[in-house]
Amino acid sequence: MTLSLDELDFSKGSGLLSVVVQHHVSGQVLMVGFANREAVQKTVETRRAWFFSRTRQSLWEKGETSGNYLDVKAVRVDCDADALVYVCEPRGPTCHTGSASCFFQTLDDAPSAETSGEAAAQLFETILARQRSGDASTSYVARLLSEGVDRVAKKVGEEATEVVIAAKNNDRGEVAREVADLWFHTFILLAQQGMTPEDVWAVLASRRR
Repeated sequence: MTLSLDELDFSKGSGLLSVVVQHHVSGQVLMVGFANREAVQKTVETRRAWFFSRTRQSLWEKGETSGNYLDVKAVRVDCDADALVYVCEPRGPTCHTGSASCFFQTLDDAPSAETSGEAAAQLFETILARQRSGDASTSYVARLLSEGVDRVAKKVGEEATEVVIAAKNNDRGEVAREVADLWFHTFILLAQQGMTPEDVWAVLASRRR
């Protein structure tokens, strides 16, 4: 359901809407800000994240001084039309501290929760880092990539076979472990091909329609 700007409810927040910024790949919450009508309009028109500073009482574009812009992929509206989610691709760290997200502190001793999307994105970034290092002496990923597409593809095939065997054995734990190995090596194959998981997500998304 698509709403118009006129249907947003700015009245509850004295002319402002709360805005949550979410990473379009990992789902990680990057920051929270506020936006008035003009900021929302500029966000939609420019496809970059705009906000309203309550301190300065003025509009501001994220990245206007740091260069760490937020490219907006989608703007989602909550059920009461008084809060927004900017789904963004960040161009660098979002937090002024240099952290990827502003939410890197905790209020208790519980371990920091990680979404499945965050875990997958961080795994692929690690694979890319190993690929860039090219240090086959210390990195399994770099060593496998150095052996070329045939070796990488063979490994994917081997892991796929292991998944089938685990399923035939009706061993749920083994299925989970073997699928993890398959996904891991598939990520390596994507890196070898110069692709990313987003290329696959796009195809899967198209199949929902």
